[in-house]
Amino acid sequence: MSRENPRAVKITEALTHFIALDDQPLSVVENVGFRQLLSTLEPRYEIPSRPYITDVMVPKVFDEVKKHVRNLVNEVSALSFTTDIWTSSVCPMSLLSLTAQWIDEEFVRHQVTLHAKSFRGSHTSQTIAGAFDSMLQTWDIPKTSVHVVLRDNARNMIKAMSDAELPSLPCTAHTLQLVVHEGILSQRSVADAVAVGRKIVGHFKHSALAYSRLEDIQLEINQPAKRLQQDVQTRWNSTFYMIQSLIEQKRPLGIFVSEHGLPDTLTAHQWILLEKVLSVLGPFEELTRKVSSSDAMAADVIPAVTVLHRFLTRETNEDHGIKAMKGTLAAAVRKRFADVEENPLYSIATLLDPRYKNLFFSNTTIAANAKEMLKLELLRLPGEADKQEDDDLNEPPSRKPRSDQPSSSLDSIFDEIASASVGRAAVGSNVQLDTYLGEAAISREDKPLQYWMVNKVRFPTLAKLAARYLSAPCTSVDSERLFSSVSHIVSESRNRLTADHAEMILFIKKNLPLTFPKKA
Repeated sequence: MSRENPRAVKITEALTHFIALDDQPLSVVENVGFRQLLSTLEPRYEIPSRPYITDVMVPKVFDEVKKHVRNLVNEVSALSFTTDIWTSSVCPMSLLSLTAQWIDEEFVRHQVTLHAKSFRGSHTSQTIAGAFDSMLQTWDIPKTSVHVVLRDNARNMIKAMSDAELPSLPCTAHTLQLVVHEGILSQRSVADAVAVGRKIVGHFKHSALAYSRLEDIQLEINQPAKRLQQDVQTRWNSTFYMIQSLIEQKRPLGIFVSEHGLPDTLTAHQWILLEKVLSVLGPFEELTRKVSSSDAMAADVIPAVTVLHRFLTRETNEDHGIKAMKGTLAAAVRKRFADVEENPLYSIATLLDPRYKNLFFSNTTIAANAKEMLKLELLRLPGEADKQEDDDLNEPPSRKPRSDQPSSSLDSIFDEIASASVGRAAVGSNVQLDTYLGEAAISREDKPLQYWMVNKVRFPTLAKLAARYLSAPCTSVDSERLFSSVSHIVSESRNRLTADHAEMILFIKKNLPLTFPKKA
């Protein structure tokens, strides 16, 4: 069977897809077992060489997928982006990422990977800004179509976005990391207790015998055999999970120490301290998970900060021993999220989220200022400045009550704020806006994009802005997940890959499914 045979072409394309989608090394075409499999499935097929896959097929599929992605993004007027920088641990390679997402006319969210661009040299703000200009030009994306770029809190990245004249927001998950570190983990007593806990977990990680003995103890006292979790110091929530696993295994660990000893042990005071830390940081862990989810939006930030601050400043009967911790965390929250309500990228998004509207701002003056920002944005829409609003609006759908009880302390505060604000009056001249704000917020379990799909006829001008502002994520997690994929592609078995080939394979992996026929 010749290489040009239609069936051979189809198999070779599928083979290239397999390598990209399943993180296979390019050398898989040389593996004996794989060659035998293909030979069994199609004896006439001549398996292409590794250089042919690398130099011919990967660029060919890359170009085909890139054409499809270009057609998608060039039809969009407002795009939100995430970016991050990654450095390989197995070869001298740094990559700068760029992912994009948007909401279409049917209020469906789309997400694509545009770049994992080779990024050589010093990571200065000027270099990053230049790379961003180049990436946008590659895709013919004008800066007027850039709604926002989500990036980390590093000074070079902040300045780079300013130098490139691109609106940007910090990653909320990273900001929460800084809050927790400044508020608790930097305290000497907590840091010392965490360091001891880390040493205990490390002992079991490096000793199969110790782990085997611990599991025997767990089974003897009728506890499920669970492994202790090691933390990663750059992820505060991994420290939370480590402390949680230590406290869960406090009894078996006590028995282990009495029988076998450990290189270090927690004092009674440190155990109590870690239990208090776990209690205070529970809502932060919950919030970090929520803002890191695939459907989290910039609209979620102001309500989350409001609820978190209320939780930390509210005195309860359960505050004994943790009041000071809550106070330091509240101060860190105020410091790190000081300007969120004044930033239109957050405040307008919050107003346009039908779950929140104007209910979660810290006071009525700030809510009114946010509304004025939204009015200015409405006036900037083409043809809207002199347009007479339609007074004949249909009846709004009634709000569905919550079908279940609040599942956490944060949930109960969310419900408390929303319930206390039901029926808050809206004043002003814009009929659509006043009507929208005057209606009750939808349940937090409902989907805001589904709301706008249903109500875009009632509120056409607001819907246009909702599609833009609700496209913004609240973290750069998309880029971080992208680099998790890169670490599979640029691995020990693929450490000879060039940065260009790594980018092409990653691009295919992330975007190829967009070209698949949609299932009925």
